[in-house]
Amino acid sequence: MTDPRSVIAAVRDGRGLDGSGAALIARGLADGSVSDAQAGAFAMAVLARGLGEKGRVALTRAMRDSGHVMRWDLPGPVVDKHSTGGIGDTVSLVLAPLLAACGVFVPMISGRGLGHTGGTLDKLEAIPGFICDQSEEQFRRIVKNTGCAIVAATTDFAPADRRLYAIRDESATVESIDLITASILSKKLAAGLDALVLDVKAGSGAFMRSPEASGRLAQVLVKTANGVGCRTSALISDMDQPLARSAGNALEVAEAIRVLHGEKGALRDLVLALSAECLELAGQEADGLERVLDGGAAAESFGRMVAAQGGPGDLIDRPGMYLAAAPVIRPVPAPDGAVAGIDVTALGHAVVALGGGRVRAGERIDHRVGLSGLAKLGEQVGPDAPLAMVHAADDTAAEIAIAAVQAAYRIGEPATPGPLVRERIAADG
Repeated sequence: MTDPRSVIAAVRDGRGLDGSGAALIARGLADGSVSDAQAGAFAMAVLARGLGEKGRVALTRAMRDSGHVMRWDLPGPVVDKHSTGGIGDTVSLVLAPLLAACGVFVPMISGRGLGHTGGTLDKLEAIPGFICDQSEEQFRRIVKNTGCAIVAATTDFAPADRRLYAIRDESATVESIDLITASILSKKLAAGLDALVLDVKAGSGAFMRSPEASGRLAQVLVKTANGVGCRTSALISDMDQPLARSAGNALEVAEAIRVLHGEKGALRDLVLALSAECLELAGQEADGLERVLDGGAAAESFGRMVAAQGGPGDLIDRPGMYLAAAPVIRPVPAPDGAVAGIDVTALGHAVVALGGGRVRAGERIDHRVGLSGLAKLGEQVGPDAPLAMVHAADDTAAEIAIAAVQAAYRIGEPATPGPLVRERIAADG
């Protein structure tokens, strides 16, 4: 095929998408030979008729190959993790150095936050001097020398996705599971991975809230990634409550450092579960993960990565010296009772309203602000046990956030939290 209209018509009529058609669309998205009108029509045809498993694999591969695909020559497997996003999800900052300390290499290409969920790069940029935008040469050097790096994607990676992502928003096709799959995986697989683990969230703070929708997405992502040639599995994890006790960039970095120093909790538990998945897919033993984390090797690995990317060499030992604090810190009062439910998305929006996130791409954020000490499901709260602590730039912002957090919590009969990991989708499942 040489005319994108014939590819669009084939998808529209339910005849599917083959490799050559996918390559034509992806190449045209990247070089501009596919017009905005054609791109919108393609997206709408995919939303309306679907692609099926073969078509998803073809589109994902073609979008990955629309730009530069990295190749590695390292003395160990190359692995990564991707999360569909949540509140208090600072897994990457602990998982990457933990895996590096276990002898695997983690070239993590991450993004910035938009909407109610935080972005890994925003969190790291709360560290003074930390540089997310690295050249490929620098990226390769850091990964080789420290075992891990967390960087922003360059324009060389999956340019077809960058164009289609904007078109999807304008054409009301964002919810297409086929396009979501190709978008997520084309960027991740361009990093040249041997294995990938997906953390698909389900619950009130998730992109796809229902267990059915999140399970369907996880199945499709795993099958597609394996079809493209990257060994991949997924965990469906709980987002009916914040993963960590903090939400907000500098606050989450501080909590990740505490976990690297041995602090227990759900964040640590999910890090260990996802890290074990990564090691299993890479053919490595996972029995010693807790020993590596508790023994300080992962903390040392994190410190080396931070220093290699421009941050302070002693951050891991003195985070309070470097992570800026908000000028106003206020408790969120609660009536006597137990936490019966949490609107986790509302907590994310409260952080955004404080200035800790962005509504539109490119907006500046305040790394100091956010929430800490977040109460979890089933916990007792009251005059001496607030729902959270608000970290704000001024008193007015603090008052607004206090009201938002109070509205996000339901107090009553104590809720019993569900399992942290709801389901595992195996690579050969």
